[in-house]
Amino acid sequence: MRIRGFAPATPCWVELASADPARAADFYAALFGWEPAGHRFRLDGRVVAGLTQAGADRPAGWLTYLQEPDLDAALDRVLRAGGHCVSAPAAAHGGWSTIVADAEGATLGLWQAGDFAGIEVGGEPGAMTWPELLTHDAQTALDFYGRAFGWLLRDEPGSARTRGEWLTQGHDAIAGLAPGDGWTRWRTAFQVADCARAVERCTALGGQLVAGPVQMGVGRYAELVDPWGTRFAVAAPVGLPVELGASSGTPTWAELIFPA
Repeated sequence: MRIRGFAPATPCWVELASADPARAADFYAALFGWEPAGHRFRLDGRVVAGLTQAGADRPAGWLTYLQEPDLDAALDRVLRAGGHCVSAPAAAHGGWSTIVADAEGATLGLWQAGDFAGIEVGGEPGAMTWPELLTHDAQTALDFYGRAFGWLLRDEPGSARTRGEWLTQGHDAIAGLAPGDGWTRWRTAFQVADCARAVERCTALGGQLVAGPVQMGVGRYAELVDPWGTRFAVAAPVGLPVELGASSGTPTWAELIFPA
């Protein structure tokens, strides 16, 4: 599915910072069928992710970005909600960005688009899919993300707020909440056609399996680590019809993950 824009405070971009970008580009290209193109990866010519050099101001790892039409205003809300700024706002490739941390230290990027809005494809293998916040303190997360971005939390039945979905003020599901595994962090995931095959491919390329594959919701899910220790996840959803959201005029994350 082609994507042309994003509603405010929704995931719009994902970028890998690596100590060895050239070798990392080869790994992810072989795993997902991506085409390395300088500081970006493409899938059938459409941008799907970014690539940069890890450094003091950008630790190694995958980073999910949220679309924000006013970066300064968004950063002010983050600080007022108890978060902090990791890197100052700066011009990026096609926009302006900053990295922030929530009240527990989980990092996110904020993206103010110039001539580049973010990922250009979703809802198909190789594309970014359902990001998740891993934490054992759901109440602190609920307070922070509600104040900073206006998000709501819909708990899974019987979860006692250990699992759930983050909703925008328009009630579009955009991300998940799951129990932490030692530290609070955001987990980046990519859609694949077959979870078991993706795991096999990853290990053959020098990566490792961290957890799974397991059944989650209406698909299979596994967490992996690349040869340089960077964690990410893969998900193979089963296509089910969903009610299309109309609040933003752009596809909701539920639509991209579970296309009708």
